[in-house]
Formats: sequence, structure tokens, C-alpha cells
Amino acid sequence: MATTVLKDLYEQQVVPALEKELEIKNIHRVPKLEKIVLNSRIDAEADKAHVEQLVKEIGLIAGQKPLLIKAKKSISNFKLRQGMPSGVKATLRGKRMYDFLYRLIHIVLPVIRDFRGVSKRMDKRGNLNIGIEDHSIFPEIKIESSSRQNTGLDIAIVTTTDSDREALLLLQKLGMVFRK
Repeated sequence: MATTVLKDLYEQQVVPALEKELEIKNIHRVPKLEKIVLNSRIDAEADKAHVEQLVKEIGLIAGQKPLLIKAKKSISNFKLRQGMPSGVKATLRGKRMYDFLYRLIHIVLPVIRDFRGVSKRMDKRGNLNIGIEDHSIFPEIKIESSSRQNTGLDIAIVTTTDSDREALLLLQKLGMVFRK
């Protein structure tokens, strides 16, 4: 249900508003969400049970099975050997992307203590990156069953525009709250 709400909002209200505000004549030129990538790193000292638990938790957050990233080469300073798990990644598109963004904007971010909005700092290509220190703020994660303390989560929101201004406008119209 939440998915259709955000997608309907985009199609019925955001697209016409962006066309008018950005003076876009071609509807295919209107900025839209392309994908959302969730990323979490794994400590080199982590045991197999922790890796499995993190994969399960990121899967619950994403709504799909995440990809386990393995180290391509050994790095002795990080106690990392080639082939060891180094991260977990999930790429969301379509319905799952809109569902995740709805939950992020309306459920997860308001729960963060002293939340004053997301930073307006973009990557100069129309993409927004959000770092969350503890992924247990998502309602899908049971804190008592989580084996380790806080594990961070990086969220990359990728848009079809190369303009930071257009991407910020798109995300604001979708309901994202930014700092002043």
C-alpha cells in the first residue's frame, strides 16, 4: 500500500510541479528515481554468525536478498584476506525502491533523536548519500535478536538527473526533509 502512495504522488503531483517549476517541455526530461543502493560493511574480525545475521537484517530492511561482497585482494593493515566477506549490498528498483523510500522518509528518519533533516550535500551528479550510524532504527530489526552493537548503513539515492538542484527539488517534493 505504501508503495503505491509514493509512486502515485510522484506521477500525479510531483511530475506536473517539476515540469512547471523547471520549465520542462518534454515529460521524459523530468527527473525521477533510478535506484536506491543499501550498503553495510563487515569487520574483518567478524565471525560467520555475525555475517549471516547482517545479511539477514539487510535483507529484512531491503525486502530482498542482499549480495555478499568479498574482498578482491588482501590488505594486511585491515586484517583482510582475499575472499573474506567485506560488505553487504542491496540495489532496490521499482516497487521495492518506492516502498523503502516511503519507510525511510515517514517512519525511520523521524525516529532518529534530534533529527533536523538530511544534509543537502549532493555528489554533484544528482545523487544523495545518507549515512546511518545504527541500522537497528528500522522497524524490521528486532533489537534483542541482533547479535552485535550498531552496524552502520549507507543509503545512496540515485536519480536520472545530473543537476543537484533538480534532484533536491525532486526529493523535497517526495517528502524528504532537508536541513536549513
